[in-house]
Amino acid sequence: MYANFPATVPLIEEAHASERVKLVFQDIKATKGIDFIPAFWRVLANQPDLLESTWLQLKRVMHPEAMGRTSQLDARTREIIAVAVSATNGCAYCVNSHSAALKKLGVDIATLSEIMSIVALFNSTNALAEGFQIEPDVRPNF
Repeated sequence: MYANFPATVPLIEEAHASERVKLVFQDIKATKGIDFIPAFWRVLANQPDLLESTWLQLKRVMHPEAMGRTSQLDARTREIIAVAVSATNGCAYCVNSHSAALKKLGVDIATLSEIMSIVALFNSTNALAEGFQIEPDVRPNF
């Protein structure tokens, strides 16, 4: 899909990265349990401040255990939310990335299909509710 549309900036190779970027890359690999640096992070490495801040924010939210935090949501739920939002936002890169993460967490095609059915349903019903400007009749009371 993207073969004719390369990234707008170069992807930084780990071997050519600055020491600061290499440290972030090492943390990404260790935290995610992968042996490569995904293209997203290699693009952000063109601006080390952006790479570092984005990685720390993602790590804090998606991998809180790696930061000594406890989350109210398990890893599978966090990835389901990520893939649902990515599908809604039309980000093929993120849909693929988070679908792969879900597969590693044991999610099969039937479950992914159910997730996408819910995404499609709520994109439709949200558009109807918003289009008709329907006043909420149930509100949470936290």
